[in-house]
Amino acid sequence: MNEALSLYQRLGGEAAIRQLVVRFYELMDELPEAAELRALHPQDLAGSQEKLYMFLSGWLGGPPLYSEAYGHPRLRARHMPFAVDRAASDAWMHCMERALDDMAIDDPLLIAQLKEALRRTAEHMRNR
Repeated sequence: MNEALSLYQRLGGEAAIRQLVVRFYELMDELPEAAELRALHPQDLAGSQEKLYMFLSGWLGGPPLYSEAYGHPRLRARHMPFAVDRAASDAWMHCMERALDDMAIDDPLLIAQLKEALRRTAEHMRNR
């Protein structure tokens, strides 16, 4: 795969990011180890799902949908009202890794790059 392509393009663009986000939230709903993380979210996940899709689009090098709609993501500041401890961060990462694995992407380097970048972001979000 051409390294000049963005992670957004390498992953598969809009459709792949939507698939990742949908699976992520399905897992967050299904997995017992994500119950505390799920409790931090509203009952209806549609808004959370759309915002994560919009954020990931720009964060991975695609259209900056989130920034266009809401301004700079300021992830840590926006999540400060919620108790994001190690358990929540780990649960988020677990759901994201499983969602990526479920996509059956045939590019081990891409998967490793995505997981490492997401892991750094999950750690950055901790505020407790």
